[in-house]
Amino acid sequence: APESLMQALEDLDYLAALDNDGNLSEFGIIMSEFPLDPQLSKSILASCEFECVDEMLTIAAMVTAPNCFLHAPPGTEEIALTCWRKFSHPAGDHFTLINVFNAFKEASANSASQCNNEKWCRDYFLSCSALRMAGIIRAELVEIMKRIELPISEPDFGSKENILSIKKSLLSGYFMHIARDVDGSGNYLMLTHRQVAQLHPSSSYYNNRRIPEWVLFHEFSISEDNSIRVVSEISPDLFVELVPQYYFSNLPPSESKDILQEVINHLSPVSTMKEEQQ
Repeated sequence: APESLMQALEDLDYLAALDNDGNLSEFGIIMSEFPLDPQLSKSILASCEFECVDEMLTIAAMVTAPNCFLHAPPGTEEIALTCWRKFSHPAGDHFTLINVFNAFKEASANSASQCNNEKWCRDYFLSCSALRMAGIIRAELVEIMKRIELPISEPDFGSKENILSIKKSLLSGYFMHIARDVDGSGNYLMLTHRQVAQLHPSSSYYNNRRIPEWVLFHEFSISEDNSIRVVSEISPDLFVELVPQYYFSNLPPSESKDILQEVINHLSPVSTMKEEQQ
């Protein structure tokens, strides 16, 4: 549909993938080297700047591969949730996916046979085929990074700096995928489309009964009860630091936008003072 095409072009423009004539910018050409959604490509390129490439490649592979969390057979739901809780990361689902991938990789290295690998996945209610696919995708992304000579930073998962860097990289690509819990009970209003959504049941927040106020989400699914999937908490301060001003000014009016505008106004005097001192 023409509307979808216009929306796609607008999104590419917000991601700095187009030049003034509407052609791919230099940045857009590099983004197009990756067989991924533009937002994900942008996040990978941002991770070169924020030095968290190793972790961002794992996230990209895990969200591109099929869902690794299996549907628990009836009567085993609580056991599955307990198993998944072992991988849960307080910073959110993107970080939980890194934990799952790293645990699978470790289990694969320690197991003598493929059968042991599959048993490990079954024990944790995880899809072995999805995790293998994530491994293949990740290896392909590493090859692309090497071919176009982009730096791959050393793994540093777990440090505070690394977690912040990952969030900055994700926000660089997914600033259009932000939602705010408007009533304290998990009804998330999306900033861009003003639709209300709930956390997907596979979210570690859903599992731990914690409802962060501001979140970045990977995707929104109407077919799955208007849910947002693969969700991580972000702070308004971090959002306003990384959001393109052009995109923010075009957002529809909302209470969430007003809150973010207050954050910008609060931060602006500090920026002005710094400029004056320089």
